[in-house]
Amino acid sequence: MRRFLFLSLLILGACSDKPTEEERRAAVAEVEKAQEAPAQAFGPQAILYPDIEKNSLYGAGCSFVPDGGGLGAVALAMAEEGYMKRDGEILRFAADKGSKELPYLAHAQYDGRDYAFVLTLSEVDGEVSGEETINFPASLSVTDSKERVVYQAQGIAQCGA
Repeated sequence: MRRFLFLSLLILGACSDKPTEEERRAAVAEVEKAQEAPAQAFGPQAILYPDIEKNSLYGAGCSFVPDGGGLGAVALAMAEEGYMKRDGEILRFAADKGSKELPYLAHAQYDGRDYAFVLTLSEVDGEVSGEETINFPASLSVTDSKERVVYQAQGIAQCGA
């Protein structure tokens, strides 16, 4: 009988070591995170004049060219929409009207279906580059739908009409 009582107490003690609901949720989250696919690099392409013509991408705003990227802009930030090109396709982004307003009606943040981008300018360091254009040191950051950075670059944002 004592043996039975002792074994029962041991078994009962073992049952009290059940994980709490918080510990269980943390374990599930850890397993889900381990199963999550890694972020895929974005790899933007230059938006060239044929792309601009074909998609009517005309108007005031800012275009971002990464350092060492030649003359082709990889992002266009305009009053209502932003644009990037990936795998030969022009991607459209809605302007986040609550984000900081940049020169020439552009905005700092643009949100798309699968990606978002943030354009940051150093407005105090702008240099006039044409009749209606100003070049600003800038950075561009692209995130995926899980808010992981998939592209980041320093360069020049040319803003104008």
